[in-house]
Amino acid sequence: MDVLTGLLEGPRARGAFMIRACFDPPWAVRVEDRAPLTVMLLVRGDAWIVPDGGEALRLRPGDLAVARGPDPYTCADAPGTAPQALILPGGECHYPDGRPLNGVMDLGVRTWGDRPDGGTVMLIGTYRMRGEIGGRLLDALPPLLSLTSDVWDCPLLPFLMREIVREAPGQEVVLDRLLDLLVIAALRAWFDRPEAEPPAWYAALSDPVVGPAVRLLQDDPAHPWTVAGLAAKAGVSRAALARRFTRLVGEPPMAYLTGWRLALAADRLRDTDDTIGALARQVGYGSAFALSTAFKRAYGVSPQEWRSGAA
Repeated sequence: MDVLTGLLEGPRARGAFMIRACFDPPWAVRVEDRAPLTVMLLVRGDAWIVPDGGEALRLRPGDLAVARGPDPYTCADAPGTAPQALILPGGECHYPDGRPLNGVMDLGVRTWGDRPDGGTVMLIGTYRMRGEIGGRLLDALPPLLSLTSDVWDCPLLPFLMREIVREAPGQEVVLDRLLDLLVIAALRAWFDRPEAEPPAWYAALSDPVVGPAVRLLQDDPAHPWTVAGLAAKAGVSRAALARRFTRLVGEPPMAYLTGWRLALAADRLRDTDDTIGALARQVGYGSAFALSTAFKRAYGVSPQEWRSGAA
């Protein structure tokens, strides 16, 4: 497994908030849901994503935008349009003055806005919890990124358009998996752009020395790795590997391994019922106490508190 594959295995939507938004200009929606990741795929019309800080982003048909929370932003037909609705955590919809919309803009199955055949149509999928994405993947992304239709083609669009308005047994799971596929396809395309500025670990994968070392750590985090052991596998001296790894990845090999082990533990605490001791062994710690100490140092809470917060 390469590092990118390991990271992109993270998206696991569970009951994601997915809608087909349909509007006639002028329109604007203020998003303050604090969601860790939202994907917006424009089907028809024009749209702008306007973050509170940074430049506004224009979308045309076929373009996709990914917003990394929790910072708020506005979706609109034009940057200056005043919001007519406010999206809060949990998918609650209010007027800008705080009054609940109470279904005023509901247009049918997962369809929301002015009218079903509005001039602007956008598919929106939102992950509600950070653990559904994986911290290392989120940390590798800018607050707002986009892929234009001329640099990527979304083969999922016809299927998404058909499935998002269906009511059928298991439909929620179908849409969750489609959202995961859309995110993986989009982020893989984004990381591979020539003009992209990928994170250091991604660029380091192509290095003939550091790339294999990163993959070794990624593939077997439970192994009792040492810098000397990694260097022997890479065919270089301990000092050479440590120096090169730190320069390309931005942190020493053992620091990278610690971060990867704890990220795996954090995700598995949300996704499994395994004991802390079992998780410790899976990610390379000798005991539940050792994992708990390192976890609390990095995340500020104990593994059990992390698991309880996720529940």
